[in-house]
Amino acid sequence: MIKRLTLGAPAIARTAQPGQFVHVRVGESYHPLLRRPLSIAEVDREVGNITVIYRVVGKGTALLASLPPGEFVDCMGPLGNGFDMNTERPLLVGGGMGLAPLLFLAKALCPKPVTALMGGRTKEELWWRNVFLGTCRSIHVTTDDGSMGRRGFTIDLLPELLENCKYDRIYACGPLRMMEGVARLARDKGIPCQISFEDHMACGVGACLSCTCAGTDGKRRKVCSDGPVFWAEEVLEL
Repeated sequence: MIKRLTLGAPAIARTAQPGQFVHVRVGESYHPLLRRPLSIAEVDREVGNITVIYRVVGKGTALLASLPPGEFVDCMGPLGNGFDMNTERPLLVGGGMGLAPLLFLAKALCPKPVTALMGGRTKEELWWRNVFLGTCRSIHVTTDDGSMGRRGFTIDLLPELLENCKYDRIYACGPLRMMEGVARLARDKGIPCQISFEDHMACGVGACLSCTCAGTDGKRRKVCSDGPVFWAEEVLEL
């Protein structure tokens, strides 16, 4: 089940950057104890709202989904480091809930010519396409079963896009295997690539070290505070 939640959070809306996230406490008790990291998908700076789009996968997100409209939630943010915005011809590649932070990025990059490549198992998973319409100049879709767009994975279609268009930045968020494939193709074409991890982040501020990942220089990176956005070569062996 996918849910869309809009929060009145003027201070967060005023400063949030694409790629950053919020850390939401979903209940008053200690069960669940940990907050839930949720990517910021949309921001309305004038009204002071932020929107997150999340999948209900466990007790915490189920509890969050059960809250009535108008309820107060404890929300920390914006947290983490966002995407580098120095681009003129961006390509966004996303799969699953990884498309949530890319939606914020796509809107922030407008009116630059944003291209989006998104993948899912079936056309039912690609309701995202309608969400991105009006924001991107072009949208390309792949599905595992061929029920929408090109049959296959995003990295099956990506070489064709890179051959026909000159992108100067690639941004990816989704399954790790997808991001690795995207990053390798970007490297081969000499295009700078950023990826965003979707890890569990217990504290959200780099204190508990529960979300560290290995950097290619041998040093550990904290996904919550050093990321969740990294240059691909910083954290992926390509």
